[in-house]
Order: sequence, then C-alpha cells, then structure tokens
Amino acid sequence: MIEIQNLTKKYGSFIALDQLNLSLAEGTVFGFVGANGAGKSTTFSILATLLSPTSGDAFINGKSVVKDPKEVRKQIGYMPDFFGVYDQLKVDEYLDFYGASYDIRAAERAVLIPQLLELVNLTNKRYEYVDLLSRGMKQRLCLARALIHDPKVLILDEPASGLDPRARVEMRDILRNLKTMGKTILISSHILPELAEMCDEIGVIDNGKLIAHGNVATIQAQLQGEKRIVIKATERLQEVRAFLEEDPKISSIDLIDSKLEIEFNYRGTDEEQVALLKRAILADLPIYALIEEEKDLEDVFMAITKGADAE
Repeated sequence: MIEIQNLTKKYGSFIALDQLNLSLAEGTVFGFVGANGAGKSTTFSILATLLSPTSGDAFINGKSVVKDPKEVRKQIGYMPDFFGVYDQLKVDEYLDFYGASYDIRAAERAVLIPQLLELVNLTNKRYEYVDLLSRGMKQRLCLARALIHDPKVLILDEPASGLDPRARVEMRDILRNLKTMGKTILISSHILPELAEMCDEIGVIDNGKLIAHGNVATIQAQLQGEKRIVIKATERLQEVRAFLEEDPKISSIDLIDSKLEIEFNYRGTDEEQVALLKRAILADLPIYALIEEEKDLEDVFMAITKGADAE
C-alpha cells in the first residue's frame, strides 16, 4: 500500500530526511516516533504531496507522490499537526464545504456528513459554530474532514497533540474504529505508550534517519542496551553491593530507597540471572528478590536515540 524509496529532503546543507526506506502493507497502523525536528512532519508533508523531496520517491497504492500527486491526493486523508478552521461556519457547513471540494454530490453529502459526525462523536455539535468548539472537538472535526472522501490511507500528524487525557482517549478509540474498517493509518506522536497500544508497527526516526522499525517486541530486541535489575535484601546492603561489584558483567550499581539497582552490560538471559542469584545465596547474602525492570516504549525510544546520537 505504501512504498517509500530513498526519500531525501535537504535545505541547503541541512538534511531533514536522509534516504528513508519503508514498506507498509494495506491495513497497517504505523506509528512514527521521534523528537521535534527528527523528520516526522517532513515525511508526512511529502506523503501528503505538500512538499517535494530532494530525491527519492514514495508510492501510495501504486501512485507516485512526485509524478502523480493529484492521484495520490485521492487516496489519502491528511490531518496536519496544526490546522485552521473557518470562522462563522457551522460544523455541518464545514464538512459540506470540503465534501463539495472533492466533487461529492449534495445528495451524497447529506447522507455522509451525519455518518462522519457519529464516527467522531460530534453528532450533538452539528449545528454549532466551528470556532466555538474545544480543541479536542476541533481535532475530531479535522479527522472527519480527512475522511470525507473515504480515503484508503490516513496520515495523521500528532493527532493527540495538546489534548487533555479524556480527549486523547476519545481520539484513540476513534482510531481503533478506523483500524477495524481496514484503513491504512500513519500516526506521529510523542505519546509513546499510546502508540504501542494502537499500532501494528512502529518506526523510530532520529536526525532524518529511520533507525528502528518493527513491532514493539522487535524493536526492543534490536537494542544493544543494558538490562536493569532491582535486587532487594533484608540487610547488609553494603556487603551485597561489594559482592555485586566483583561481577565483571555488572556495569553499574545504585542504592535507591534501600534497594540495589544494577545494570548488566549484556542482554542477560534468565539463566544468567539465576546463576547470579545462586552465587549470592551460596555467599550467604540476605537477598530475597531479584526483579527485572521491563523497558516500556519510552525506555526503548530513549535507548535507541541515545545510541544513534553516539554514532
């Protein structure tokens, strides 16, 4: 459904996007993760045919964003991170205007608009003025606008940006509904745990480069980072610490709130953790718990981008 081939964007000597390659199957929900300035919005703007690449190309349902942008626009619904609304227009008038822009007949628009408003939970706001809506409602209205022509692909740049917790939950539920409808969805966000919940695949972009791609488990497996383990002892913490310091595989030890937190400088297996605990028991140390801290998506993101910065 989406093929990105060596996509590059330069501004003078600055490289905003560097040889990006990505392939997504139809019906995939893909989360784009990266810090501000990493290249997310640049990629989305190119896919939405709003920005021309310096080199490379991208194809949406077989149509090139470089050679056939008009056909690409028929395939996509684009929701930018910042968008305006028209003053003195009511919600249904706003959607009617955009429906007419896509040459949807008036009779079809009359049926379609109530369906879209129900999908985005704005039925009760149909006759209210757009500029009086809350930010969350405006976000959902913009999503309805992006869906007006029933696109195969949705490109959503920071759809939950600036929303309160309740509005984020509402947006997430709507995206889940769209996923069940078979839409191919690209989402960029800083709300990393929410991406993990709703996305089939995640890509981490840093300094214009895609540095990791896959499901959360796959990305986590790519990490060359360290494994953090919490060790709890009933007493003699300094003695336990001295014992751990003798293990060459342990790179750091921190005493935090009567607990010892250690980092392995390898991807320590369960068997290696068992061996460590056995040695501690044989040394007659009062350890009663050895707990591995699981990395969530934010930990994965920080570890990957830290590694990229070091290169």
